[in-house]
Amino acid sequence: MMRLTATALASLALAGCAAFSSDGGFGPVEQLAQDRIGRSPSYQRTAEQSDAAQARVADLLKQVLGADSAVQIALLNNRELQAGYAELGIAESDLVRAGRLANPSLSFGRLSGNGAVEIDRAVLFDVLGLFTMPLARQMEQQHFEQAQLQAAYETVGVATEARKAFYEAVAAQQLVGYFRQVKEAAEAANELARRMVAAGNFSKLAQMREQSFYADATAQLARAQHQAVAAREQLVRALGLSGGQLDFRLPERLPDLPAAPAEPRDAEQTAMDKRLDVLVARRATEATARSLGLTKTTRFVNVLHAGYQNKSAAGETRSNGYEIELELPLFDFGSARVARAEAIYLQALNRTAAVAVKARSEVRESYSAYRTAYDLAKHFRDEVVPLRKRISEENLLRYNGMLASVFDLLADSKDQIAGVVGAVNALRDHWIAETNLQTALTGRSPGRGSALEAAQATTSGTAASH
Repeated sequence: MMRLTATALASLALAGCAAFSSDGGFGPVEQLAQDRIGRSPSYQRTAEQSDAAQARVADLLKQVLGADSAVQIALLNNRELQAGYAELGIAESDLVRAGRLANPSLSFGRLSGNGAVEIDRAVLFDVLGLFTMPLARQMEQQHFEQAQLQAAYETVGVATEARKAFYEAVAAQQLVGYFRQVKEAAEAANELARRMVAAGNFSKLAQMREQSFYADATAQLARAQHQAVAAREQLVRALGLSGGQLDFRLPERLPDLPAAPAEPRDAEQTAMDKRLDVLVARRATEATARSLGLTKTTRFVNVLHAGYQNKSAAGETRSNGYEIELELPLFDFGSARVARAEAIYLQALNRTAAVAVKARSEVRESYSAYRTAYDLAKHFRDEVVPLRKRISEENLLRYNGMLASVFDLLADSKDQIAGVVGAVNALRDHWIAETNLQTALTGRSPGRGSALEAAQATTSGTAASH
């Protein structure tokens, strides 16, 4: 009885240490995200927090949207991200439960007959659960930390998608403005050619060429307008906007190209140390290792309950004692469960190695894409666009000297289209490649890879091995 009493007191002490955190475990998630995207996410667990977030979103939407403000709005307003944060509460609940002894069971029986009444009473405690509680709690702590990493992983993904969608929307809007100017110029040239043909000063073939260019310009503008709508809607989805929030303003043009490209040091090692998908996979493997240790501990003794029991009968002295319930390993010695856990652990190790190989490769590829995009944007800025501008200026001088016609100027404008469109697209590609590079270095796969899915599969296998 003294030992049972001590066991009960110890279990109560351990249970008293198992409590929920004040922030729902969101503090590490916030810090991980802040270090990688420069913005703090918001976990809205109350109506007051949700109202404050919506008020902040409304303030940001009153201004011309920028890349950073787009990211901030996405972190505040994306409902899928908030739904993902709920996984923290689930994982923390499992952690708290692992630190508490299972409720005791009470049995009561009453028999009567022949003028006699017999009463049985028993209270049973899960003793094995008490012995394995430290291991179980360590395992659930690993799961909780993994959930925090996954929440940060999804946060970085939302921020990355919002930033890239912003650059796509601004570039598409910028091209609409340019194609609108091209269409207006083509329309004026077509009208001039039509009048000159009517006056007998222009050939019909030349006039049809101008009409064809006008038709092409009209089609290009229509396609550009749709692309702008599609890019804007993609941004709307990334930011989680609806209703009155849709009337936001974008800047007229993309940000200028930086003076020099970024030169990350020890890029691959940085990815190994900081990339969230690598950390998630590593944490999943550690959790599986914990699971393997717990499986071996409970290999032969699967169920063990102990408790106090008394028995009383009418007219007799009450009998006191104890009861132990034990599952005997007569048919299943636990070897199958241990083999399963070891296989899952080996699977987790290989998945972690695969994630690491993929991360290193993505860093190298992302940096190559970034440098290529930067060099192309710089080439358009410093070579192509200035050259086209000098050609236009020379043609204008020839026109002023009556050495070229107005249609020669229009032909030169047609040649400029490819250069201008190429410059805008190259600058857009640079900013998207820069976003992908930063994401690949410290956040996650730029292409929403399978690292999280692998970690979740490992976690599922770990849970099934118990």
